Amino acid sequence: MDRRFVIRETATVGPEIVRLVVEAPRVATHARAGQFVIVRANEHGERIPLTICEADPAAGTITLVVQAVGATTVQMNAKEVGDHLADVLGPLGTPTEIELFGTCLVVAGGVGTAIVLPVAHALSNAGNRVVAIVGARDADHLILLDEMGVACDDVIITTDDGSAGLHGFVTDALAMLISTSTVDYVFAAGPIPMMRAVAEATRGDKIVTVASLNPLMVDGTGMCGGCRVTVGGASQFACVDGPEFDAHQVDFAALATRNTAYLAFESCRLGEIGAEIDA
Repeated sequence: MDRRFVIRETATVGPEIVRLVVEAPRVATHARAGQFVIVRANEHGERIPLTICEADPAAGTITLVVQAVGATTVQMNAKEVGDHLADVLGPLGTPTEIELFGTCLVVAGGVGTAIVLPVAHALSNAGNRVVAIVGARDADHLILLDEMGVACDDVIITTDDGSAGLHGFVTDALAMLISTSTVDYVFAAGPIPMMRAVAEATRGDKIVTVASLNPLMVDGTGMCGGCRVTVGGASQFACVDGPEFDAHQVDFAALATRNTAYLAFESCRLGEIGAEIDA
């Protein structure tokens, strides 16, 4: 039986950011908002977690958004239609808890938009009013805006350099909305400093705030312990207990430290992969 995960579509959606539509019928059938897959680009590659941005059970495909930041993601983004991934394991993780909260803000930074998008759809389908705040360093790094427009009642754009939308950070727009309207629920995904800032912005008003964490991960089943995070002073595993947690309880400083543990090794490996691709 051919179990290869064939790439059906590929498109560049931002600088070094590629959207892949991958044949994975079993994953597509069972995937829920907030879940992810563990992927290997080739038979000898490392395992990396990627959020299921979209699942289409009828077509038997899932959509992954990949930013080339390390050796494996560079290899993955170099693949073309008809190529395949060695492994796609999932869906993994605990699905997002979706309720009728009222007015929900989904806050995305950079490629975190791919994480936020399925959650926005699920919240909207549950009857909530959903407003998105999507931020990036500049206009070129804003992704999936059309898709967010379909999923949400309103989309607010921010850029660090002011090249699109509001000049500033997502937390500037978040503070404005909190001060001028009733906000019942906030969901955040993106860089660690951004998620930490969102948590601080909502803490005083005690707004329910959920963050999708991005720790280092190997097997996705809790066996390796690599994705250990500290939440409410206790250790939990992002792969099985999360990846979403109460943002007001997350130790973001510890998360940031763990995520930089292998930067030197990754930089070395990235240089090797670059040489292989150039050759």
